[in-house]
Amino acid sequence: GDWSSDVCSSDLLMKKKLSPDAGLTLIEILIAVVISSLMMAAMFTSYTIVNNTYQQVTDRAKISQAGRDLVGQILREVRMAGYKYVNDDIAASTSHNPIKITKGTGFKGTCDKLEIVYGGIIYDGTKPAGSRYSYTRYKITYECKASTIIDETIAGGTTPIDGFSVIKSKHVWDTVANGWKNPATDGDDTTYFEEKILDYVQDLVFVPFDEDGQIIGNTSSGTVTPSNAKAYDVKTVDIGLVIRSSKPFYRADRKLDNTVRKIMSITSGRDIQEQDKYLRETISVTANARNIGLN
Repeated sequence: GDWSSDVCSSDLLMKKKLSPDAGLTLIEILIAVVISSLMMAAMFTSYTIVNNTYQQVTDRAKISQAGRDLVGQILREVRMAGYKYVNDDIAASTSHNPIKITKGTGFKGTCDKLEIVYGGIIYDGTKPAGSRYSYTRYKITYECKASTIIDETIAGGTTPIDGFSVIKSKHVWDTVANGWKNPATDGDDTTYFEEKILDYVQDLVFVPFDEDGQIIGNTSSGTVTPSNAKAYDVKTVDIGLVIRSSKPFYRADRKLDNTVRKIMSITSGRDIQEQDKYLRETISVTANARNIGLN
């Protein structure tokens, strides 16, 4: 009776649920695959765009930060140029001129060389009171050498990039021999010789000005400025640095924008005319040589 009818109804319901007609057809599966593929392609494209944009922002930030760190370091040391302690008793010498700039030829040639001299003091607690302090001189040198980094865009793997490595040295004065000591043998753990501090540099320019805002010396290649007669006339130094990205930055070739090449126009033949995919950033500051001429 009723029990038999309920069993039959249950069997029919189970068969209906297990019916093969309840699954997806091949066409429905193909449509789902196509839609999934389109979604995945859209997501991948979006990821690629975001990743490339992030990489560009990161590269720009890296070269900007590296360049500003170097310029900031030079700026602080220009401020130290010419500093001496009140009781400094070291005889004057043209080797102690506070700032000396040797002009370079620019991109694919040489960049400017900067030498900064300032006074130092040495304390020796083993000596008797009254003679524990002695005075000295330190010289900081910034110069460039051709970069040894290999240009990955040129076949062969042996061609270095067009650019410089900025090299820094620090020497201490020998008051006995009247000359700059060798940092490797001077016994001073604060000195060093030709430490590389920045790569991918395109140019480094230093321009000294007097109190009237006039350039001291000239801007031609190989010129040492200021001269000995004007060694203490420097009031400010314009510092210009051009640094490029380590990898191609733009999709198409571009030239360094005219608005960021102005610091190079102050020196003859220092205009970078390269047209390529690299990002170049120019950083320029004016450093006040506040200690020169005070003693």
